[in-house]
Amino acid sequence: MSGDILSQTEIDALLSAISTGEMDAEELKKEEVEKRVKVYDFKRALRFSKDQIRSLTRIHENFARLLTTYFSAQLRTYIQISVASADQIPYEEFVRSIPKMTILNVFEVPPLDGHIIIEVNPNIAYAMMDRVLGGRGVSVNKVENLTEIETKIMSNLFEKAFENIQEAWSAIIDIDPVMTDFEINPQFLQLVSPNDTVVVISLNTQVGETTGMLNICIPHVVLESIIPKLSAHYWMQTAQKERLPEEVELLEKRIKKTKLPIMAELGRTDISIEDFLQLGAGDVIDLGRPLSSPMLVKVGEVPKYTAQPGKAGKKLAIQILEVLKGGDEDGK
Repeated sequence: MSGDILSQTEIDALLSAISTGEMDAEELKKEEVEKRVKVYDFKRALRFSKDQIRSLTRIHENFARLLTTYFSAQLRTYIQISVASADQIPYEEFVRSIPKMTILNVFEVPPLDGHIIIEVNPNIAYAMMDRVLGGRGVSVNKVENLTEIETKIMSNLFEKAFENIQEAWSAIIDIDPVMTDFEINPQFLQLVSPNDTVVVISLNTQVGETTGMLNICIPHVVLESIIPKLSAHYWMQTAQKERLPEEVELLEKRIKKTKLPIMAELGRTDISIEDFLQLGAGDVIDLGRPLSSPMLVKVGEVPKYTAQPGKAGKKLAIQILEVLKGGDEDGK
């Protein structure tokens, strides 16, 4: 009856059966309790919360956008990549779910431990390689007979493409992805034990008219050290870290050593280009300021002081008369 809506006639019949003793209400309660018991498979341990899986999904949605941009520029054809799902499963289940012969790119992501696997469906991989070689993006699945040239082209293409994962993960941790292996048989990649939990992010990928899946397999050991950063609390945290006294002191010292341009302005005027071109030795330009009035001193482009000209020894100098408030000439 679970999930069904009873009609009024069925409800009346059920109540009548209970009242006449044909059905026992206690037995119904026992059955309800038994239905609540769920079988737990210890081989399929759930190591990540739903909140953490959502965070991983957000990260790889950004990664999918970066890949779409990268491949669109490299292949010069229609590319669309988006996250289809994110699940935590045993490693052996991931191996069973992908083709027996496929494109497997293995990356180290220091400073994190372990490796991640990025599996590219052969149809997608061949379509991309065909575009790199100047073709129309036709897919011919013959992954078991990859030549050395095809292997090199594919490994180079995916190695450069998946450097974008560094930017996608930058909000959580700065990683330095390094491709360590290129394989076509999943059975040769026993990076973790069969029952270890892995997170598999599946990306729907379309290259021209060819569609397929791109799967990112991340073992629990890789994410173990940053699991707290995958919580919603970390993403929403706005409190800034309080600086240590020695850090403040160091910043002050560096700021004090910063050099600033200071300019003493005798005055200013505007002239036409025609007058400028006719200027010669001995001509006088009116700067619009009496000799007795103080000069304006700017720090950078901001007025800061008034001063009077003079000499310090044999060098020209200025003497500060007043500090301008608010940085304007009127001191307002």
